[in-house]
Amino acid sequence: MTEIIEPECEIELAEFVRGAVASKSKLRIVGGGSKQALGNSVTGKHVSTSKLHGIVLYEPASLTIVADAGTPLEELEDELSGNGQHLPFEPSDYRNLLGSSGEPTIGAVVACGISGPRRIQTGSCRDSLIGVRFINGDGDVIKSGGRVMKNVTGYDLVKLLAGSYGTLGIITQVSFKLLPAPEKTATVILYDMDDNQAVGAMSKALGSPFDLSGAAHMPKGKNQSMTLIRLEGFEKSVDYRAQKLAESLSHFGEVEIESDSEIAKKRWKQINNIEAFANRPGAVWRLSLKPGDSPGVINAISQSREIEVLYDWGGGLVWLLTPIIDNCGEKIIRNCVNQVGGHSTLIRAPKENFTGNAFHPQSDIVEKISTNLRLQFDPHSILNSGKMSAI
Repeated sequence: MTEIIEPECEIELAEFVRGAVASKSKLRIVGGGSKQALGNSVTGKHVSTSKLHGIVLYEPASLTIVADAGTPLEELEDELSGNGQHLPFEPSDYRNLLGSSGEPTIGAVVACGISGPRRIQTGSCRDSLIGVRFINGDGDVIKSGGRVMKNVTGYDLVKLLAGSYGTLGIITQVSFKLLPAPEKTATVILYDMDDNQAVGAMSKALGSPFDLSGAAHMPKGKNQSMTLIRLEGFEKSVDYRAQKLAESLSHFGEVEIESDSEIAKKRWKQINNIEAFANRPGAVWRLSLKPGDSPGVINAISQSREIEVLYDWGGGLVWLLTPIIDNCGEKIIRNCVNQVGGHSTLIRAPKENFTGNAFHPQSDIVEKISTNLRLQFDPHSILNSGKMSAI
């Protein structure tokens, strides 16, 4: 069993990194261990932030929270829920999708840049993040941002660290701007539409004045297709907006309003965590596309291989389940995505069945910029080396 080093504090972790530099040792950074399958495989000494644990500062009146990186996501969300607040970007839990264990931590959520369906309304994890502390590849402790939103010049390190997968630094503490939790959640459901119709309906809804917080489509499989549009807020407002939105979309076909908040929350949690593809064989891809391009890309891919899909973010995000043959379909998927200027990431696949880069290949210029940037933060290439690229 691989030994995992668990420093008790930030200072101890910084000393450990400096020791790794001196011994020329690579480090594999672990939070709670639930997302290790994301990205490319990494070798090196396992170092965990799990003991950097706790809510450092929480000011409900200011809608601000500061927590150490190893704080379990569930613990933080429970604290916020008790005060009627939440993280705006709706972080996902991929344990069932990835078949992993461990406890998702808030630091890993930031490192992987994970955001759920509410991103179309409130922005991504990066947009809610207002402060970060991290340890760079020299073992230096660096702080950026704080407890308020502000303009910056030069590198915005707070935003840069989000989604960097630990390749720029080991995150030790994060600060977020919060929002009040909605009083009610309702879902407008349209049935039996093809992908083009669904994207059209979602686009119309997103262009309406009804302030959506989710727009997803589950194509027809064993059951009829469902297009789901979520509204959140005060009860009377949600009821009014849902009714008006349903009326505006009625020409697309049958429309239903699911007004039970608990059922709606459960349904959107399943979408958020990609439960439809959990515990099922096959590779899972995540495609970022312009909504109008999504149906065409999916149709092109389906001509050469069997697939199942889930559309989120109004069609801008597509989850794809595909057989693991032919390197998990990498060539056909990336060729189709490249034709429309999109982006593809392999989220789940047996390591022996995939030999490429989990992340979409970058142009030579962007790859050079990315490499130089990583070397500025990690000059010895010891932090999750190879997680996002060859370096």
